Amino acid sequence: MDREIMKAKFLIESLPYIKEFFGETVVIKYGGNAMIDETLKRAFALNIILLKYIGVNPVVIHGGGPQIQKMLSALNIDSHFKNGYRVTDEATMDVVEMVLVGQVNKQIVNLINLNGGKAVGLSGKDGMLIKAEQKQMVIESEAKAPEIIDLGKVGEVTEVNTTLIKSLQRDGFIPVIAPVGVDDYGSTYNINADSVAGAVASAMNAKRLHLLTDVVGLLDADKNLISSMTCREAAEAISSGVATGGMIPKLTCCIEAVHGGVEKAHIIDGRVENCVLLELFTKNGIGTEVVS
Repeated sequence: MDREIMKAKFLIESLPYIKEFFGETVVIKYGGNAMIDETLKRAFALNIILLKYIGVNPVVIHGGGPQIQKMLSALNIDSHFKNGYRVTDEATMDVVEMVLVGQVNKQIVNLINLNGGKAVGLSGKDGMLIKAEQKQMVIESEAKAPEIIDLGKVGEVTEVNTTLIKSLQRDGFIPVIAPVGVDDYGSTYNINADSVAGAVASAMNAKRLHLLTDVVGLLDADKNLISSMTCREAAEAISSGVATGGMIPKLTCCIEAVHGGVEKAHIIDGRVENCVLLELFTKNGIGTEVVS
């Protein structure tokens, strides 16, 4: 009976948050260990389904780096990175699209559907959903002229066509989007999933952006979690070196999304079961939030 009372108490405490997010869009970048561990995978699917049933509109953007690397290795295709980006030639792009769109995307869609949801898988090429151009990378140096890095078929988002997403939402479906974009000439690009999630959140005027990762959030110099910060503080964390490695692009994505109209952006630990619900429907939440 005590357990059932706690369940009822949690539901009542969630009511203000359910009212706040009813009818709103929440964009969730799904990646890291949450995509590998079977318990976390099912919990994620149930979190997304629950959001839809209570009137929230989730949009899922997913990564797939480990799965891509596994397939490239199986096909004996060399792959290397420059400043965190996978250099993507034509052969690698074919594998990226095959794995992200044909494998990972459909696995996520199937998982949601088998647990009682209604998900539809998309890539950025469907309905010209994600328009992109080749990403330009220039490395500045005081000792020599700037170095231009050719990343091949790595892209950055130039435009998000929200018509298809909104149509699916109106009909009760959950969009699940693979981060593959296309330009005006039909060329396909591999795009960082965090960047796609941020761009989609801004274009959809989402109330929240969640980036699932494999760390608790941003830590300060004393290794304590920074639970909330402004865009200015986030930019200072990058410039001062408090944020390092993979945290830099995630913070940058959060800053850009908030500047683009998203109310709050969150970096949350995808290793925590039910992390999406904990972030949305509890007072303190988990992870690090970036606000205007």
